[in-house]
Amino acid sequence: MALLKISPIFVIVALLLKGVDVKVAASIAAVYGAFIVAFVDKRSYNDIVNKVVESVSTIILVFFILMFAYAMAESFMATGVGASIIRLALRMGVTGKLVAVVAFLTTAALSIATGTSWGTFAACAPVFLWLNHITGGNFALTTAALAGGSCFGDNIGLISDTTIVSCGVQNVEVIDRVRYQGIWSLLCLVLSALLFFVVGISMGLPDQPSLASEAIAQIPPEAWATLEAERPSAVMLLKQVSEGVPNSMILPFIIVLITAFKGVPTLLCLGLGIVSSLIMGLIIGSTSLMGFFDLLYIGYSDAGSASVAMMLWVTAFGGIMNMMNAFEPFSKFILRISKSVRQLLFYNGVFCIIGNTLLADEMAQIVTIGPIIKEMTDNNVEASEENMYRIRLRNATFSDAMACFSALIIPWHCYVVFFRGIANSVYPLYSFGFSDIAKYNFMAYIAIISLLILTLTGLDKFIPLFHLPSEPEVKLKKYNANI
Repeated sequence: MALLKISPIFVIVALLLKGVDVKVAASIAAVYGAFIVAFVDKRSYNDIVNKVVESVSTIILVFFILMFAYAMAESFMATGVGASIIRLALRMGVTGKLVAVVAFLTTAALSIATGTSWGTFAACAPVFLWLNHITGGNFALTTAALAGGSCFGDNIGLISDTTIVSCGVQNVEVIDRVRYQGIWSLLCLVLSALLFFVVGISMGLPDQPSLASEAIAQIPPEAWATLEAERPSAVMLLKQVSEGVPNSMILPFIIVLITAFKGVPTLLCLGLGIVSSLIMGLIIGSTSLMGFFDLLYIGYSDAGSASVAMMLWVTAFGGIMNMMNAFEPFSKFILRISKSVRQLLFYNGVFCIIGNTLLADEMAQIVTIGPIIKEMTDNNVEASEENMYRIRLRNATFSDAMACFSALIIPWHCYVVFFRGIANSVYPLYSFGFSDIAKYNFMAYIAIISLLILTLTGLDKFIPLFHLPSEPEVKLKKYNANI
């Protein structure tokens, strides 16, 4: 019976491996799961529908945030905000030795500003892959830097869908999560950048500088056509990088960062970013009022056709899986082997990696595995409300970090498939494979390994704001009573 309950996972994994879009795969798996729960648990049609509606109702606010996030991503890319970030980064001086580290820092900054790893990679890959070509850099090193940096903001960005949803699932505030893991994330970023720098130097790569305009000029027409189809706003961004934009266009990005760390509510931060980019765009002439409305429409449409639609089905699927306690055998196993709160949280992190591997989609992992680790923690940990909130923050960090970073070392994950597709499209002179994404992805390895080790050993106490409460302030309940 346990195998039958888990069978919807096999269905969705099989469909994803066949290349079926996650929205379609999740919808099919959800319907199949509904039949299973009706048969196994004798649940009525109304019970199943009510459970689905209940699951979706918990993330309604997220849908509005996502629409604002997509709209701001479009406005940042099209009005010149993103271009200003790239141009300022390129002034550091790009050589074959430095192209990877500059690509990493640029995509990390842009992904925080836009909240999208996919959009960031699509926007920056043409510039940096062709810069890599001109300066004689290493393609595997640069591609891994682009992917790792793009996922950095997806993990901690205020407007990232994974950040927002993982916080919603664990019932914590986005701002609190960003503050909580901020210093740890920054340490991972700095260490990764140092490794990209050291490895770039050790490879003996050329140190002749180059210009972004030269790289953009060498992009072939067919690559432009592909990029236009994949991400039209990225084309506008590249043209702005080549032609130049005022440095003042970075102000909307700074406004979003400042208001975020000041604790301003997420929707208001997004609104300020959208309005400020409109004002600055009108001042420099990079957009018109009607053109900006078109950007908002594109953002809302992309959110509706992509993330919102996907989340509706994936959340429904997760609700059905939880309804029949499909992962109960695995959760009981975790509880049996956990001898402390830290061990339980460590296994929660491992569980997230396993879920991301099986589901091959970061959002599917967050909304399917996230509620399970939350329930295991809430039902089996004794702690004050303050300490329990910190534990939920760690679960949210696990859910999001493992979703974004373990994706980069899973060959069939949708992240890897998309990144390879964009890279091969914009730079057809090189055949990008899985190893180009994973081999030098220092950001992914450092984030995954350090988060697990810090949680298990208690060394997180040396990182400000990131430490977990210690036992006996928190403790596991007598697990025999819960299994």
